[in-house]
Amino acid sequence: MATGSIADTRPSIDIALVRRLVDTQFPQWAGLPLELLEPAGSDHVIHRLGEELSVRLPGHGGATGQARKESGWLPRLAPHLPLAVPVPVAVGEPDFGYPWPWAVSRWLDGEVATVEALADSSRAAVELADFLSALQRFAPGDAHDDPDLTVRSLADRDRATRAAIAEVGGTFDAAAMTELWDAALSAPGWERPPVWFHGDFHTGNLLTVDGRLSAVIDFGELGVGDPACDLTIAFTLMSAGPRAAFRAALGVDDATWIRGRGWALATGLNAHVSYAAVDPRVAAQTTRQITQALIG
Repeated sequence: MATGSIADTRPSIDIALVRRLVDTQFPQWAGLPLELLEPAGSDHVIHRLGEELSVRLPGHGGATGQARKESGWLPRLAPHLPLAVPVPVAVGEPDFGYPWPWAVSRWLDGEVATVEALADSSRAAVELADFLSALQRFAPGDAHDDPDLTVRSLADRDRATRAAIAEVGGTFDAAAMTELWDAALSAPGWERPPVWFHGDFHTGNLLTVDGRLSAVIDFGELGVGDPACDLTIAFTLMSAGPRAAFRAALGVDDATWIRGRGWALATGLNAHVSYAAVDPRVAAQTTRQITQALIG
């Protein structure tokens, strides 16, 4: 996106602004302490509000629809899901120079899942398959009328993915990446009725408590359609054995699996070319994701 577009606009968000927004719009929570949560990802600035709530403010224009999307759908989805999700309790309005809707949600305890802790866990892999199965079973209903829900298409990523393959060809096997990408694009599409997908289902959006999966967070890319994009978790988190258990538990056919590998490759490449040079953590994560996607 071009420099200066709304997605690149990043307002100044400090604790004084968040305090004013909360106290003015939700005076019932005015006495609760605020604490900045760091690190908090690239899309939102997050504060803990008291013991039971969190305040999430979009940090750039590309994340502005999440508050209303989550407040509209997560309360309906949550009762059907086997892991906790961050159900919003209020949506705030723009004010004091801050330009977008923002959300107050229930606080979820836990630590971000790590490859070191869960890569070899078939139990965790099956739990994630069960979560996605439950999400996909919930009928989309009137979701097709919601313009904020994400639409996913591998073909839309073709130009950027091929450019990224060319850029990182000295680091990864360009021929193997091109072969996988061509196969993913040519694979038969999703021919069953559209289902819910999380849309950003990777390690950073999973929480654990005492080493066990406890919650799935960040539904900003929630949508309805082909669920292949959610297979990315198999390549960001799992080693070969748990990955096979995950696929079997979810009942993924060959065409959906190859599209899922394509999603893992495309998103891994996008993050790698954008951030790997300046963030060693992202470099390690995306290297693993791309490598595992190529392995399959």
